[in-house]
Amino acid sequence: MAIVANRPGVGIRAWLVDSGEPRSAPTYRADLVTSLLGVWFGVGLFLDAWAHSNVPELESFFTPWHGVFYSGFTATAIWILWLVWRNLAAGRRGLAAIPLGYGLAVIALPVFAAGGVADFIWHTLLGIEQNITILFSPSHLVLITSMIVILTAPLRSAWSNPTTGTAPSFRRLLPGLLGLAFAASLILLFMSYGNPLQWGGIHIVTAFSNQEGDAGGAQLAISIVAANLLLLAPILLLARRWQVPPGFATLLYAVCAIVSGALTAFSNLATLAAIVVAGVLVDLLLLWLRPAAERRTTFIGFAMLAPFVTWTVYLGFASVSVGRLPSIVELWTGVPIVAALHGLLLAVLCVPGVVAGQRPVVRT
Repeated sequence: MAIVANRPGVGIRAWLVDSGEPRSAPTYRADLVTSLLGVWFGVGLFLDAWAHSNVPELESFFTPWHGVFYSGFTATAIWILWLVWRNLAAGRRGLAAIPLGYGLAVIALPVFAAGGVADFIWHTLLGIEQNITILFSPSHLVLITSMIVILTAPLRSAWSNPTTGTAPSFRRLLPGLLGLAFAASLILLFMSYGNPLQWGGIHIVTAFSNQEGDAGGAQLAISIVAANLLLLAPILLLARRWQVPPGFATLLYAVCAIVSGALTAFSNLATLAAIVVAGVLVDLLLLWLRPAAERRTTFIGFAMLAPFVTWTVYLGFASVSVGRLPSIVELWTGVPIVAALHGLLLAVLCVPGVVAGQRPVVRT
């Protein structure tokens, strides 16, 4: 038996066999470190996106922006693997060694590393992408998908932990909230071809003023619909599990404003300010309505009011910055209403027939 145990690879295979203990929940500190390293990771991608959009002569894979991005990934990967190794050293094996909420992240780490190698090969053979081609590069799509899975590990950790409670404080959920906000902003980053947060005030007013049927108005309207669902969905997701702590909407909107500003070199400050102000107002709605899955009326009411407020403020700031309202009344009055109706649809999809007192629990 001793000879078998000492054969190469047997020890590694033994680590993979589940030892049967219930998976342990990470500490708050562990989740917070994961989240802060994820911020490093995310900021690196923001810088790289800025460089791709504002540095036309960019021709090398080895840039300071990639350095921040990939060093952030390396630090995050080392930390997550350390959490697993610590459990292995304590005698846990297989799935039992992976902290609650981190299972998908452990899988995503090698996927991201493979995507990084593919990105290097892609850039070496085909050059550096610019403009919209960045957003459809297969290697970039692998990186962004695996990155979102890694960043949301603290959220899955809190979701799976019964000690989180039903009405956690902002501080208690902060690691998960940061991860979710950055994940949403990364999706928005890859929706840059349909991101209304990148529009300047004059472009917004002009698009909704053209009486000749110009495509600009349609493009802006479609972009608002897409961004509306992206900004609302994370809040409704949290409301299905907890009473969402006020402050999350401001955090979410602010991070999305920052990534959008990075792509425009912050040339559209009025629009970015409008989104942050809208986030504060949405937080006030959270404080007032306290939407929850078992309180279907307030859940749906919030899902309608939050988009209406967001896009009313968006159009209002644009109009003030230009000094006039868009000339097509149906557009600037109707778009916030359409956004509210989409919020209604999303809310109904989120809480169909929820039984009072039941809250979903996910273990990944």
